Amino acid sequence: MKFKAARLFLTSLKTCLLAGFFCLSALGISQEKSETHPLEIKYSNNNFSKEEKLALLNELAQNHPDPQKKLHYSIVFIKNAKALDSTHLLFQGYMHKGAALRLKSDFTQALESYFKAAHRAVKDNHQRNLGLAHISIADVYSITSNHENAVKYYTSGLDLLKQENDLENYANGLLNLGDAYFNEKDYDLAMECFMESGLLFRKINSLEGHAFVLGNMGMVYAEQGKDDLAEANINEAIHLLEDLQLHYPISVYLIYMSDIYAAKSNRSAALAYANRSLKLATKYGLKEQISDANLQLSLLYEQQGGYKKSLQHFKAHVTFKDSVANIEKVQKMGDLRTAFEVSKKQTEVDLLTQQQKVQNIQVALLNQQNKNRQHLAIATITALFLILMIAFGLYRRNKYITKTKIIIEEEKQRSENLLLNILPEETAYELKTKGKVEAKRFNSVTVLFTDFKSFTSYSEKLTPEKLVKSVDYYFSGFDRIIEKYELEKIKTVGDSYMCAGGLPFPTADHAIKMTLAAFEILQFTEATKQLNHPAIAHFDIRIGINTGPVVAGVVGTKKFAYDIWGDTVNVASRMESNSIPGKINIAENTYQLIKAAFDCEYRGEIDVKNKGQLHMYFVKGIKEKTFYAFMNGQKAGL
Repeated sequence: MKFKAARLFLTSLKTCLLAGFFCLSALGISQEKSETHPLEIKYSNNNFSKEEKLALLNELAQNHPDPQKKLHYSIVFIKNAKALDSTHLLFQGYMHKGAALRLKSDFTQALESYFKAAHRAVKDNHQRNLGLAHISIADVYSITSNHENAVKYYTSGLDLLKQENDLENYANGLLNLGDAYFNEKDYDLAMECFMESGLLFRKINSLEGHAFVLGNMGMVYAEQGKDDLAEANINEAIHLLEDLQLHYPISVYLIYMSDIYAAKSNRSAALAYANRSLKLATKYGLKEQISDANLQLSLLYEQQGGYKKSLQHFKAHVTFKDSVANIEKVQKMGDLRTAFEVSKKQTEVDLLTQQQKVQNIQVALLNQQNKNRQHLAIATITALFLILMIAFGLYRRNKYITKTKIIIEEEKQRSENLLLNILPEETAYELKTKGKVEAKRFNSVTVLFTDFKSFTSYSEKLTPEKLVKSVDYYFSGFDRIIEKYELEKIKTVGDSYMCAGGLPFPTADHAIKMTLAAFEILQFTEATKQLNHPAIAHFDIRIGINTGPVVAGVVGTKKFAYDIWGDTVNVASRMESNSIPGKINIAENTYQLIKAAFDCEYRGEIDVKNKGQLHMYFVKGIKEKTFYAFMNGQKAGL
């Protein structure tokens, strides 16, 4: 049986921003829920300044052991932060709130809170905070078995934390990434992450982190059948965590100790460890571990023939599992599946009881006279017929549920893919959760326009089929190029193609990437001419680029589309219309951002309405020295 590995909360050097299931602060989740937190007593006195009040709320929201109270103080903290109009304090508040909601297993609202924290980090241009938010978002995706999104956000978060040289949170995030791989049964990658994070924890002298690494490595060993290594690692981890009074991971590791002893046929020890895990999880309200411990006890009692106790623990497992995995749109199917599993378990117990009664009747009937043997045969045939009917009914029901679940998942994924094909991921999430998208201003975005020379005259000569096929061929090639450079396609109008860089998440190198993409578009267009494909028309292409502020958002309520507006877009269009085939024409703003990496040629001025005279440049090629520095990640000249 496989359970999830233990995962860490991320910590900030000054604010201990929470982002995972375990916080490395001294308080952790170690105090009894019934005890009044010392800071609560101080807060109730209400004899302090606004600054002291905010600091107290921050500590209570961060360190209170009761998830419900942690949520309460987080909400009060956010309210005070909004009154001060502080983006940084709002970031802290939403991170605290997300952590509290996760401890309560309310993953949908936790994810929403973490995304709000990410937006605040973007507004502050705070890369380290953005990294913390991305790791937290990845944790929620990992817990809810969305492995693809989990790995995506772990990777982006770790990159940001590494750039900021935040070793402690980088190590924590790396440990949680290992947990994601562990849950996908990719034990080699999981072990690599655990070992690398272990080296970092030793470097920064983190005893808590070292304990988690030992326990998680022990879980990998257990899955690989290396029971001796697993037992040694997990026992040492439990010993360290008991001293630190961190209860959640102890509950996780106790289940694995139960598994190890069950594999050794030491059922009494296996039951003892599983009961100890259940008691600890129940004491501190850890729903996920209550579910896992009940499942372990159900399996152990079933192996020993204790079917009634097995059923009791199985029902408790299903109850807490539903409260943890309450995901919108699949909950109805989850309820059907739960009802089926419980009824199936009940049927198994009933069948076993019925079989025992049949055996007793058979023993009694053997001692009866021959005249009763006919009655025994009839009773046996009837019982067998009923058993077959029940088994057949359960089989068909299970088959129907499985088939329906597959259909629902396929349709859900198809809808998700269609939405993401129209909108950026962040915008799509905002549209799904709020029903609308607020327009956002981006201070620095690079916009590119392309246009085919003499397209109108070509379109009059070509058949409609060949014209559409040719345009699709070119634009599909452009799509692959901008995806390679992490740019955003905006739209196409006729033979014009428009894309942008630096949104929906701002980046420092969007002008460089856009210029590299423009060169590849030119190369792709020229290479097409060499194909001599009879179904593809040959075009010459003009390219124009400009950089500056834009406003981005979704327009309309039907057939909505993501678009951008502003003088920057208008100037980029003028750059394209004043370019010549086979050339990249850029405005002064873009030139200032790329001149260290590219050779450019000044070509004069153009009069733009409401803007006056604007300088234009042709981009001639890449400066080799600067280009290789850029490819090595140094981004020279920026």
